[in-house]
Amino acid sequence: MSDTTPPAVKASADNNNAQKQSTTEFNKLQKRLRRQTGSAIADYNMIEEGDKVMVCLSGGKDSFAMLDILLGLQRSAPISFSLVAVNLDQKQPGFPEHILPNYLDELGVEYYILEKDTYSVVTEIIEEGKTTCGLCSRLRRGTLYGFAEDIGATKIALGHHRDDIIETLFLNMFYGGKLKAMPPKLLSDDGRNIVIRPLAYCKEDDLISYADYKAFPIIPCNLCGSQDNLQRQNIKAMLRDWERQQPNRLEVIFSAIKNASPSQLADVNLFNFTDLSIDRNGVKPEPAQQLPMNIFGSEGGESLSGVQVVEIEDLKR
Repeated sequence: MSDTTPPAVKASADNNNAQKQSTTEFNKLQKRLRRQTGSAIADYNMIEEGDKVMVCLSGGKDSFAMLDILLGLQRSAPISFSLVAVNLDQKQPGFPEHILPNYLDELGVEYYILEKDTYSVVTEIIEEGKTTCGLCSRLRRGTLYGFAEDIGATKIALGHHRDDIIETLFLNMFYGGKLKAMPPKLLSDDGRNIVIRPLAYCKEDDLISYADYKAFPIIPCNLCGSQDNLQRQNIKAMLRDWERQQPNRLEVIFSAIKNASPSQLADVNLFNFTDLSIDRNGVKPEPAQQLPMNIFGSEGGESLSGVQVVEIEDLKR
């Protein structure tokens, strides 16, 4: 464009170029998220022919993105499955009850809005200033699990992403004394529900960008989402700092979660260290006699002294 081009024409051309670039970037982002979600579903056999998937929709960016991506995959998948969106209205003060119904009506998606005043229960039991996530998630989980059975859902989809899984790994390590994260697919303790996390391979930054572009009607969580003293926030800050120091470090950590070597850890429940024996010239000696744990100064197989073991809740709002 020459120097004699009117400023208004230049501005219009620049705007068009910016819009084209933005559209191109979004298309790449959308393809990446759909590919990653599809890969996670395939790798863990999350969705099968004839499944009825209950999509837990909280009003947060992740669950909005999950529903949107699953709807896209549903149209192109080689198998047939149905989706039903479910929101639990926990009766938090000021919760905008109209937003999700209006949004889901426009999408034409089957949905249910459950009402249960867990807010009052949590605020009555938990002292002011204390973390509410543990009790809140247990109450949500019980309600959602029960409702999944009521509607005949065969899978329960939660919006946890890759970063959630990594954060939970370090939460359990630092505060729980366990090497444990969130599995992409989980059978509930009572064996009555299967929980899936289709966004397990997706980065949080990508989901933030996706939500911004799609302009989802995000509903903030005023009960727990705004608490600054959460252990998870500390872990998130640590990981963010690591990623700045060494880009792609989180991807490496997630790869490690997928490539565990039980024989290189120290859990006797995962690997049979007791019966290890040498094999020379094809002759294996008899397994060594297992000695009582307490002769090594441990009482009855206790964990390391001073370690407080706590359960880290993993149900995302």
